[in-house]
Amino acid sequence: MKPRVNTIKRKALVIFTLVAVMFVLHAFVTSNATMAERVFTGAMTENVVNEINMAETSAETSIVEEIGVGLSNFFAFTGFKNATRGNIIMILVAFVFIFLAIKYDFEPMLLIPIGVGIIVGNIPFLQTYTFNLTDVLSHLQELADQNVLQSDIQNAQALMVSVFGGENVKLELNDAIARFNEMYANGSIVLPEGMDETSALAAINEAFSLNIQTGIYQKGSVLNYLYFGVRQGIYPPLIFLGIGAMTDFSSLISQPRLMILGAAAQLGVFLTFIGALYLGFDLKEAGAIGIIGGADGPTAIFLSSKMAPHLLGPIAIAAYSYMALVPLIQPPIMRLLTTPKERVIHMKAPRMVSKTEKVCFPIVGLLLTTFISPSALPLLGMLFFGNLLKESGVTKRLANTASNALIDIVTILLGLTVGASTQADVFLTKESLLIFGLGALSFMIATAAGVLGAKFMNLFLKEGDKINPLIGNAGVSAVPDSARVSQVEGQKYDPSNHLLMHAMAPNVSGVIGSAVAAGVLMSFLML
Repeated sequence: MKPRVNTIKRKALVIFTLVAVMFVLHAFVTSNATMAERVFTGAMTENVVNEINMAETSAETSIVEEIGVGLSNFFAFTGFKNATRGNIIMILVAFVFIFLAIKYDFEPMLLIPIGVGIIVGNIPFLQTYTFNLTDVLSHLQELADQNVLQSDIQNAQALMVSVFGGENVKLELNDAIARFNEMYANGSIVLPEGMDETSALAAINEAFSLNIQTGIYQKGSVLNYLYFGVRQGIYPPLIFLGIGAMTDFSSLISQPRLMILGAAAQLGVFLTFIGALYLGFDLKEAGAIGIIGGADGPTAIFLSSKMAPHLLGPIAIAAYSYMALVPLIQPPIMRLLTTPKERVIHMKAPRMVSKTEKVCFPIVGLLLTTFISPSALPLLGMLFFGNLLKESGVTKRLANTASNALIDIVTILLGLTVGASTQADVFLTKESLLIFGLGALSFMIATAAGVLGAKFMNLFLKEGDKINPLIGNAGVSAVPDSARVSQVEGQKYDPSNHLLMHAMAPNVSGVIGSAVAAGVLMSFLML
């Protein structure tokens, strides 16, 4: 049976080969009929041979040139051609984030999406081409037809004509900007009505930029659409909805005095605000930077998207970085500010909280906090709404969706797009370094304020009612990591001391407090 199969295969191969040869010969004969006639009739002369050789050489040269141009264009688009030192640095930072998340379990649900986002945002690609004037005008029209042109098409084209009119020379973006700056400086150009120097430069950048709709800052790209949720402050309220649906406020309801610790921790926000002003940031920028001290990433994103969108990337990365580093930053401060005697204080078990109290709390909390700070309604409204879904007991499916699938999806989108926004040319600046420094200071001040707030309260409390100052660190709103740090540190000195249930009270009040602080800053600084 097997030899028969082999025979059939050989016959099929022979037939296929003959058919292929026939097609090749047919094409050759058809395209070179005259030449074929001369060859077979013996009429081929030396001149004919030379003509054929020259044609073949020319065709080969043309093909080689086209291949060369194609390879050159391909290489021009690759990351190897367009990579900068900044891109490499940011990609290394991304590796560090991913390593910390996997190796040490530092907020992996945040750091891994952010790390991957940083890599995505720093994949280098070609952003500029060399155009002549005709190409520039045509490119602007294409952008206008795609509804992605930021400036008015007529003004943009008029600007190009006034700067480069009458010349048909090839220009690269930097050459175009240099020429415009020179003409603007010596007054030899009159800008179209409604254009200033900044908008004119933006129009030139657009005209000479290759809009391949890939980068996160390129209007019309997929990443840009996903980034819309960050830029417009959509993702943070959805995160707060999920936090509310998974949070038990029983500890805070049973021990309302511990809310003071959450309020005390907000001292870091306002002191950092003053520090940012001292370093030269304006009021809105300082307000957005200060909120990092609350250790609340969604709140930081929400506030910076409204007050300082150009600093959104560094602020968000700083906020989430310090949230992830809670187990490293807080313990030394806690030990420094407490005595061995204070660390072993046992607190009374919190009382049982009724269902009625749990249901009423989000409604009352919403009214009280938003009447104080209406600007924080998108955050606090969703937080208490999510908690009401949980505690009502009749919307379990909604509560489960908010606390599981929804918050997970939004976290992925938020982390990825925030990470992608940290492109090297935007992120690696002096301002970014200052923001990271101020963020660290803000976080440490907030931690210290919470611990010192507990020590201060103990001055007025009876012996059996005293507060273990170790739970003061939980006043920052890194839920539930800072509360876990309180528990771990407490058990180092007394394994029988369980502080987690107590630490959750200032922890969730810190979430509320940071949102209120953000609303207060907005109400003062936005007008």
